[in-house]
Amino acid sequence: MKQYVMALDQGTTSSRCIIYDRQGKICSVGQKEIKQYYPQSGWVEHDPLEIWNSQINVAKQAMEKINITADNIAAIGITNQRETTVVWDKRSGKPIYNAIVWQCRRTAYMIDELTKDGYGEYIKKTTGLIPDAYFSASKLKWILDRIDGAREEASRGNLLFGTIETWLIWNLTNGKSFVTDYSNASRTMLFDIYKLNWDKELLKKNDIPEEMLPTPRPSSCIYGYTDKEIFGGEIPVSGAAGDQQAALFGQCCFEAGDTKITYGTGGFLLSNQGKNPIISNSGLITTIAASKPNEVKYALEGSIFMAGASVQWLRDELRLINSAEETESLALSVNDTNGVYLVPAFTGIGAPYWNPYGRGTIVGLTRGTKKEHFTRAVLESIAYRVNDVIMAMENDTGKKINKLKADGGASSNRFLMQFQSDISNIGVYRPKSIETTSLGAAYLAGLAVGYWDNTEELKENSKLYDVFNPQMEGDKAANLLKGWNKAINTAIHWSENK
Repeated sequence: MKQYVMALDQGTTSSRCIIYDRQGKICSVGQKEIKQYYPQSGWVEHDPLEIWNSQINVAKQAMEKINITADNIAAIGITNQRETTVVWDKRSGKPIYNAIVWQCRRTAYMIDELTKDGYGEYIKKTTGLIPDAYFSASKLKWILDRIDGAREEASRGNLLFGTIETWLIWNLTNGKSFVTDYSNASRTMLFDIYKLNWDKELLKKNDIPEEMLPTPRPSSCIYGYTDKEIFGGEIPVSGAAGDQQAALFGQCCFEAGDTKITYGTGGFLLSNQGKNPIISNSGLITTIAASKPNEVKYALEGSIFMAGASVQWLRDELRLINSAEETESLALSVNDTNGVYLVPAFTGIGAPYWNPYGRGTIVGLTRGTKKEHFTRAVLESIAYRVNDVIMAMENDTGKKINKLKADGGASSNRFLMQFQSDISNIGVYRPKSIETTSLGAAYLAGLAVGYWDNTEELKENSKLYDVFNPQMEGDKAANLLKGWNKAINTAIHWSENK
């Protein structure tokens, strides 16, 4: 009987299931978009029950496409949008509030208070993170503070907290497994990334009962087995990692210095730092990388809140395009942006600036600005923001990044890949399959159950599809970056001078 590994990829805009064979080949895909809720300006929410139901439905859909049963699935791996926060009643299994999404800025004032109280350095030293509303701690505190009866129920041990992988594993196992993996735990701003446990000082400061929190486990191990009622049999759930750590693993960035960029809803640059974490002095964060069984490695990360989401905005809100695919030809139809720069700070500015009050800014508009110029400016803004992080990372490590592995939906855009290579003076390597996030989750799950023997076997599956090398003259790139720096400083100035 042929065996496969199932990857559940629960992202910000959709739930997907991808089924892989031993060669890392995609055999079947199921996908369904999920609804975004924006109750107030800067607020972003999801319905946790929609996430759960859509994820199971696409898994069954993927299985039906190739006519397989639970007996054909050797393992399930999960990768997920990170930091997004769910609180539910463990008796009923129902959430007490919508999931607060990683992009949400409603708790920025809490972070200001933490910083004023002198916790900034402690948070950085303990969790590897920079205090920000991006992470889960303040979202969880907000729910406990604002939802009637939540604190009382939490104190009685009736409420559970989890990021999305915890919520999915709990439901997949019918409440038998309440766990998180180290990579997701490291995104909560509550986890000691060196001792690998929940930090009591931060729990106390945020008034969060430890009983609410899941048990931290490695990214590659058996967490439990699916309830028979879901897929018709028990399947080991044996891999979990936040989407960016999963992509790092899926890109086979197993050695210190290996670096990848994922162009998803946001943009995320991660560099494997091995067993010796680097504490950033340049606005980056230290996080736990997804690793092989019984191994803990670290990564240096720069998070950009808007990447593919900027293209979605162009399509859904401005209605300047009908599909993301159009942007490549529109950008190539003009020689430049005609002086236009867009700073995509729609939900604040992430690394290396960390300004939660930043907002989208457009400069350089003239009467001659056309849709094509504006579209090109949106794509270029993604590359500029990635370059900001590249420079910060090189400053922290003291080493030049010469090779950048790219994945995520927007990496299919050849204009963006070439512009990234040009503006950063770096080789950009795009794999044959850009689905490296789900592939990483599959690899982690398969290693835990012996479906794959070792990482050398995984490297054999990795084949390059395209390489983009710098073609732009250095003076032109320098002038473009000078304009970009003026634009982003304008956005920062705007946020600080209300």
